[in-house]
Amino acid sequence: MRTVEWRGKPVWILKRTPEMVESLKKVDGEVADPQSKRTDFSETPEYALNEWRSIRKDLLVVVGICPHLGCSPSARFQAGPQPSLPDDWHGGFLCPCHGSTFDLAGRVYKNKPAPDNLQVPRYMFEGDNKLVIGKDEKGEA
Repeated sequence: MRTVEWRGKPVWILKRTPEMVESLKKVDGEVADPQSKRTDFSETPEYALNEWRSIRKDLLVVVGICPHLGCSPSARFQAGPQPSLPDDWHGGFLCPCHGSTFDLAGRVYKNKPAPDNLQVPRYMFEGDNKLVIGKDEKGEA
């Protein structure tokens, strides 16, 4: 995972493996908003209104700030039982302050303090290898 800054906020860029992408289907019933249709925290760009919350399945781009109280969740990509996580953990993010958990698409699990998914900023690709954060085909963020 790589972290860059946008508007003073950390933005996480995660290159997901095929196994990570496949794990998203396994937790659809456990997350509060499987298709990212809620907009309590921020409006999700149209291209991220899907299970993987991104333009490309293999690349996640989210703001690394918990929508509950603004803490910074930590990466917990390893699947399986771990302290502060369920035994059937498939990998994702844990906000250690109040226990909110997010899957590998930044979708918040049900019954957690966080009111919404991690924010997806506007972004776009310029060519195959350049990611631009803060604007997309509809303009600037």
